[in-house]
Order: sequence, then structure tokens, then C-alpha cells
Amino acid sequence: MAQSVLEKAVKEVKEGEKRNFLESVELAINLKDIDLSDPKNRLNEEIILPSGRGKPVKVGVFGSEEMKQKAKEAADVLYGPEDLAKFAEDKKAFKKIAGQIEFFIAESTLMATIGKTLGQVLGPRGKIPRPAVPGQDPTTMINNLKKTVRARSRDRRTFHVPIGTREMKDQELIDNFNAVFKRLTGKLEKGKGNIESIYLKTTMGKAVKLDVGELE
Repeated sequence: MAQSVLEKAVKEVKEGEKRNFLESVELAINLKDIDLSDPKNRLNEEIILPSGRGKPVKVGVFGSEEMKQKAKEAADVLYGPEDLAKFAEDKKAFKKIAGQIEFFIAESTLMATIGKTLGQVLGPRGKIPRPAVPGQDPTTMINNLKKTVRARSRDRRTFHVPIGTREMKDQELIDNFNAVFKRLTGKLEKGKGNIESIYLKTTMGKAVKLDVGELE
């Protein structure tokens, strides 16, 4: 059975020069025939990768003591209501935290306060917390977020989306690619017709161009 374009590309990027750190595998996508100056045309998707991300992803939780107790095994950092005032007074310190935490979850009763005090830090980074019902066990949410990637075009024609790491199996990367590609083409008005080109690459490796017309 002949290898698909995607199978060949995955093998090619993984066969590149080895680095002394765990490289990500990512897509570089170039859009066309779409007005990205209009915010409603921009892509802003969160996609759960079926094979996971292949590396740790940090998730932080803002919640009551009850929620923090339930989340302590799954979450990477836990913050209470008292921490919000501290972060509001020291935005520089919180920016550093926001740079290290990929996703946040917050008890719904804290969302308004977070929006007012920390929204200007979290909003531009696409890291506004996901609301959780007071007292809820957010473990499932946390575990799903650890397998989630963002696909944000903003106002740029070219954007990148990670789909895993170089150490993952070929089929795992293929499954992740397909999940991302299906979601994005489903959101674009012309589907594949809005994609000018798409490349697969590792963090420091060469980019391998995929034939958009041959992708499912």
C-alpha cells in the first residue's frame, strides 16, 4: 500500500538532524482569500489532540478550598481568591506566571473578578480561564486541557499549531494532524480552498510542504 502524502511528511521531518532537546512537531499554515482584518473571520480554536501533546502542559486553577482539594492531583498550580488581589497589585509577576501556564480554570464565582483585575494580562494571550461550577471536581477538564492545542490566526495570514513531539509514533502525529486539519477546514468558509499552503516541521528542522489537495 502506497504511503500517503502525510505519512511521507511525518517520516521526513522525524528523520532530520537530532537535537539535544525534545522538539515539537508543528504545522505552519498559510491562509488565502480571507479578510483577517475582520475579527469574525479569524480562527481561534481549541482542539483536543486524540494522541495528546507528547509533553507536559501546565494547567492552573483559581478556586475555593473545596475545588483546590479536588484539583490538587491533576492541576499544576492552585490559587485561591486571596491570590487575585496579590496578582492585581503585581502584574509583572503575574505576567511571568501567565507565560508559564498554558491554560487556566476558574470557579465561575471568580470569573468577574479575574476579568476586571487580570483580564488585560490573560486576554491578549488567549488564556482567559474556563469557568467551572462552584465546588466541581475539575479533574476531567484539566486532563482534557493537557491534550489541547490552540489554533489562533489573529490578523496574520500565517500561523502555527503544535501537533505533538518528535518522539511520538508516526500514527499518533498523523491522528493529531487530522484532528487539527478537520477542525480548521470545518471553520473556514471555503474549507481547504482558504488554505494556500501547509507545512510540517520540527522546532528546528526544515519544513516539509504538504499538497493541500491530497489531504483528507
